[in-house]
Amino acid sequence: MTATSTPIRFGVLGMGRAFTLMLPTFLGDKRVQLVAAFDPRASARSAFENVFGGQACATDEALCAHPNVEWIYIATPHQLHTRHVEMAAAHGKHVLVEKPLSITLEEGLRMVQACRKAGVWLVVGHSHSFNTPVLHARQLIAEGQYGQVRMIEALQYTDFLYRPRRPEELDTQQGGGVVFSQAAHQVDMVRLLGGGLVESVRARLGRWDPARPTEGAYSALLSFREGAFASISYNGYGFFDSDRWMDGTGEMGSPKAADAHQQTRARLRKATDEAAEVALKAERNFGGSAFTLPAPTLPAAFQHFGPVIVSCEHADLRLTPSGVEVIDASGTQLLAAPLPAVPRAEVIDEVWRAGREGHPPLHDGQWSLATLEVCLAMLASDASGRDAPLCHQIASP
Repeated sequence: MTATSTPIRFGVLGMGRAFTLMLPTFLGDKRVQLVAAFDPRASARSAFENVFGGQACATDEALCAHPNVEWIYIATPHQLHTRHVEMAAAHGKHVLVEKPLSITLEEGLRMVQACRKAGVWLVVGHSHSFNTPVLHARQLIAEGQYGQVRMIEALQYTDFLYRPRRPEELDTQQGGGVVFSQAAHQVDMVRLLGGGLVESVRARLGRWDPARPTEGAYSALLSFREGAFASISYNGYGFFDSDRWMDGTGEMGSPKAADAHQQTRARLRKATDEAAEVALKAERNFGGSAFTLPAPTLPAAFQHFGPVIVSCEHADLRLTPSGVEVIDASGTQLLAAPLPAVPRAEVIDEVWRAGREGHPPLHDGQWSLATLEVCLAMLASDASGRDAPLCHQIASP
């Protein structure tokens, strides 16, 4: 693999919610070109041809075999990731797969081994550990001027559980619930900032709405091998909004309405049964009747995943939508960083360094397998009432 200025040719497998969140990146970043796609919805395939001028494939296999595709972006439901990563690797395609890597360690190992055997790159994301403030804080920690990391606090309050869902998204056994979908963000961030090597996990989960029978909240304590610990908490039941503590900036980096969670619950009340809720979700996805293309605007702030504070020996580092705030004995200073030209450009940075420059990705299969192991340990700890040990952890590069 040699450096080149040729855009990376992507095939898209799945054009649901995750794809819509990456759309501003794919539309604005000139380093990528979407040349083919597959989704079971005809409306999505038609919209892809109209927007991108690429080819809509008839099957997932046809997409993976497409001769003009270099990388496959896999944004299918969690339970399909393993099949699709193995399929892409079998056709010699590099892979960018949405988090979580998979829903079992056995499947995750198969995915890592399939890509290794085929000699293709495997990048897992987007998780919010790609965000510039996280990467900047990681760099500051590595430089050592603030001493060792002692403690990390991360929390997030959202309306996750009351956004329109398919039935499997409310079934933990099929990859539903906030541990698989949301803890992957926080675990990836704190592992990156805390050194990567989580030794044990103690967790409690909240399942408080019988009508939506999966976990909608959690708190977990992660103990790192070098002595640091991280507390991560998430509540997706849609009352308090922790974006109030992020300068009113939403997760996607744009200003957010104060009553956004109440609006989410009101929209869901219009879906009178399961079929209506599934239809409501589908119509808001790419190609649906309620979907509109994002406007080509510059990011207003960094994307984020709620308040994160890293306590080091000599300072606290607070991640904000504007950069990293350093609070030490001399006072407080904001270490700002330039905003990316397009949202989530950091994801393409990593794909580009791997695909065009030959550098191993940070968020590779082994890294993401370790993050998945922590998420599964949270489920196991809650079930057993005990600490869950880990054995697949790797250090932050």
